[in-house]
Amino acid sequence: MGTLDESALDALLDDDPDTALTLLAEMTSATDAAVRALARRLAAQVVVDLARERPPDARGIGQFVTRRYRNPGDDIDLDRSVDVLMGADLARGGLRLDELSSRSWATRSTAWCLLVDRSGSMHGRPLATAALAAATVAFRAERGDYAVLSFARDVVAPKAMWEQRPVDEVVDRTLTLRGHGTTDVAAALTAAAGQLALSSATRRITVLLSDCRATEPGDVVAAASSLDRLVILAPAGDDAEATTLADAVGARIARYTGPASVVAALSSVLDRG
Repeated sequence: MGTLDESALDALLDDDPDTALTLLAEMTSATDAAVRALARRLAAQVVVDLARERPPDARGIGQFVTRRYRNPGDDIDLDRSVDVLMGADLARGGLRLDELSSRSWATRSTAWCLLVDRSGSMHGRPLATAALAAATVAFRAERGDYAVLSFARDVVAPKAMWEQRPVDEVVDRTLTLRGHGTTDVAAALTAAAGQLALSSATRRITVLLSDCRATEPGDVVAAASSLDRLVILAPAGDDAEATTLADAVGARIARYTGPASVVAALSSVLDRG
């Protein structure tokens, strides 16, 4: 009692990361307080390390934008600047550079909202999956511009959009979630829209970690359609409702086979731009 063999855990992580993550998540609710505290610390550390291993969006996501000329490296947009150029009295210094339009490459800022379905069993494997999804979204977010919401019949926020929390704290708060109740997918999607509306980012992405099997009334398709962009992470082999929803609203969908596959699953749909 009160001990945990960390070297054995390291070996298990190398051989079978899904089993190791599941074991750690189960131990975060251990009866023994010392084991519980150690498991929570190790779980947060392991989850953060796994999510950090694959640097996301390294090339950045950007686009050409037209704006007032301000940097010497910007290309002048002749089509949009022709009136200014034609009307300028160059001999009298009548041309002001800040009146010209330019085109330049700008990276788009992105806000994220992760929705974690906690309506079913929320211990072990599902809990580890949720924690790794939270860490993955956190590392993709800029300036902490993300929210993590958990839903069953109601919606709670391990991290709201306006909060600034270290990634390991967000993971730890996710690991304390417990499953119960019915599944209100429409309410969760509506809550995500509300969180994302608080951000000034130009791109807003909702990640729905769920089998999308709603058991509460509500128009799920309408709620999903109101979002800027929806990505669904569904369990492989239990994805029928998630696939139907993705097809109905044009969302991207990825299937995960276990906790350790969440990072790659999310990257597979997001890194296509």
